[in-house]
Amino acid sequence: METKKLLLIIIFSTSLLFLWDSWQKELYPSTSSQVMSGTTSDPSNQRHDPLPVPGDELASSTSGSATVSGIEGVSPSVTPNLFTIGEKIQVRTDMIIAEIDTAGGDIRQLGLLEHPAREDISKPYELLLDKTARFQVAQSGLIGDGLPNHKTKFTVEDNKYSYQLESGQEKVVVRLVAPEADGVQVTKIYTFHRGSYVIDVEFEIANHSETTLIPFSYFQMLRDPNEPVGAGALVHSYTGAAMYTDDEKFLKIKFSDLDKNKAEYPTNADNGWIAMLEHYFLTAWLPEPGTPREYFAKRLAPNQYTAGVIAPVGAVEPDQVRSISMPFYAGPQEQNKLAELAPGLDLTVDYGWLTVLAKPLFWLLSFYHSWTDNWGIAIILLTLTVKLIFFPLSAAGYRSMAKLRVVTPKLQRIREQYASDRQRMHQAMMEFYKEEKINPMGGCLPILVQIPVFIALFWTLLAAVELRYAPLALWITDMSVPDPYYVLPVIMGVSMWIQSKLSPTPADPMQAKIMKIMPIAFSIFFFFFPAGLVLYSLCNNILSIAQQWQITRMYENKAAEEEANKDKNKKKIKNSPEPAKESLQLAAPLDNEEANTSATGAEAGAAVSSEKNEKTPLKQATASNKSKSPAKPKSSPVAKKTRKK
Repeated sequence: METKKLLLIIIFSTSLLFLWDSWQKELYPSTSSQVMSGTTSDPSNQRHDPLPVPGDELASSTSGSATVSGIEGVSPSVTPNLFTIGEKIQVRTDMIIAEIDTAGGDIRQLGLLEHPAREDISKPYELLLDKTARFQVAQSGLIGDGLPNHKTKFTVEDNKYSYQLESGQEKVVVRLVAPEADGVQVTKIYTFHRGSYVIDVEFEIANHSETTLIPFSYFQMLRDPNEPVGAGALVHSYTGAAMYTDDEKFLKIKFSDLDKNKAEYPTNADNGWIAMLEHYFLTAWLPEPGTPREYFAKRLAPNQYTAGVIAPVGAVEPDQVRSISMPFYAGPQEQNKLAELAPGLDLTVDYGWLTVLAKPLFWLLSFYHSWTDNWGIAIILLTLTVKLIFFPLSAAGYRSMAKLRVVTPKLQRIREQYASDRQRMHQAMMEFYKEEKINPMGGCLPILVQIPVFIALFWTLLAAVELRYAPLALWITDMSVPDPYYVLPVIMGVSMWIQSKLSPTPADPMQAKIMKIMPIAFSIFFFFFPAGLVLYSLCNNILSIAQQWQITRMYENKAAEEEANKDKNKKKIKNSPEPAKESLQLAAPLDNEEANTSATGAEAGAAVSSEKNEKTPLKQATASNKSKSPAKPKSSPVAKKTRKK
């Protein structure tokens, strides 16, 4: 197979795997029969009103003989298109700084103190905010007539608007009181914990009326579909809703599917969680396992999407106080910590179908970081480890390429010889490969086997929040963004050029030009890749160059020795003497009969030559003298007869 075809096969296979990976990461498998469409406008089904309303299954499972309070009277105008503004409550812990608005008691802003913003490194990254251009807020409320929701005006208990986690404290509690309605008093309680991104949101319901209440609670996230600031130009991560159940496992709910009313996902369950994802971070509601709940996701208005969960509070008898709590996570996608919070929450760091490979790679990367305390050095050690694991496969591929490189001149002669007959040329080339014991696919197949691992490592480095603002050395202070001076991409391009020089040279001039342009074309992409990915690719290329150069040198030296031995053998054959049999026969003594026969033949030849050369008497004399000299012995009867004639 020609070099061009080998190259095209490798490029096509790599592209196909990347496309397959992207498709798998965006694919949503079918759910069970209990599914819910994103934006159905059927007025008979109140679950699709702007305000979350429990469905028939959840309502019937909790109401029993009592009547669910006021669900039919819920006004769809409760969910607004714009935020209302109330008084601000500031909360600061060792991990976050949050702002709660008394209008609805929502968490309107939340900054992560250990993760700086892209715009200003001195400010924390705002995961929750209520700006016009970009917003994401955590909302919650109760469903029922007169019960507070995320538009109710709350008041602050004790009129305290600033909370600080002091030394020695383990938590901060903020209590918001809703106006009493029909003898029902509701208090909304936020609990912030030390060393944690989990916030407990609790509703405490005190029923001072004479009727039994069966309220429902809802907890949702409202956000725009925009990607976070600083997202890569060429490498995009998923932004949107996601959920998990034991039956359906991890599912994504794309905003585009909600727009088209094509989103399908399980609604009723007694396990799982629902979240909003963006690159490196997530927000998620984490219901307690074993409790009934109903999940929902929908499009409220252009560029406004919500996802959340409805949970029953249970019956609240007269003069009884009942509460319901829902943990809310707002923080980075730290795999080890997420797995401890809820089953499957670590899957929000999504590697698609390559998760089975990516997780061990990240574990190994974290292991090396625990040694070196530098994520850049950990990437180098991880690349070296992967390269050592695949050393035999790489060696097999480079050996095949080295053989092709050595026999390239012979292949060129075959192409020139059969230039007019392409079929005969391919046949001759296949015969040549068979004779030389070369597998044209030998350099391609080992690389194809390694591609899934390299793609998994690619996504591992891309999704690792640990690399965000992680320095390597010198000017590289953040390996999650492109190299600011483009030093690594330039070196990467040079390494690709060197590697192309070690590969077999195409016979076709056009193919040769393509091979020269490819390092430049591919290196352009690395200008937009995060520095951590470029570092991995550069280390991998340097190791590949060293291995390929060594193997190529060995095969070229071996081929040179074989050619030298062939030349020596040819020279020996040319300089060797005539066969020894003839010389031995000439040197052997002759008996009488053989001598007489030889003499007779000589005289006969001399007589014939004398007749033909009458014009040259001198030559005749010389010839006759020569013919007479062996005829002197008188004992030869043959000689006498010759004289008589």
